[in-house]
Amino acid sequence: MKRRLSLLLVLCLVLAGCAGKGNPEGNAAVDLDLTELSVTVLIACLDQINETPEDYMGKTIKMSGAYYALYSEETDTYYHYAFVTDTAACCVKGLEFLWNGEHNFPDDYPEETADIEITGVFNSYEEFGQAWYYLAVDDISVL
Repeated sequence: MKRRLSLLLVLCLVLAGCAGKGNPEGNAAVDLDLTELSVTVLIACLDQINETPEDYMGKTIKMSGAYYALYSEETDTYYHYAFVTDTAACCVKGLEFLWNGEHNFPDDYPEETADIEITGVFNSYEEFGQAWYYLAVDDISVL
């Protein structure tokens, strides 16, 4: 029982950390700033976003991570991601992003594994009868 209470307390603190980083500098353009969270809390926040995406729809989220592009032969499309890895390198989490405007891959995109920062509106699309979630970003900053 004591262990369950401890686990529940830790979980509440992690989720409160995610919810509490909404607008640290008073920047009205960002609803959730994930850039200054510890890796542990960041991964918990990304889990929360993936578990309850409807809570984040239309919100502006700022995050940083390593850039990766993954190609799907099935759709003949490159999918772009910002990934973070925990300190033990056992958990990798991230968000897909779509870069608004006309951008050619690979010419206009960062190098693979480059540290990037993105800010975008959380949205969804449907593919193969399933909902997929992404950030619609206007710019990518290489850190």
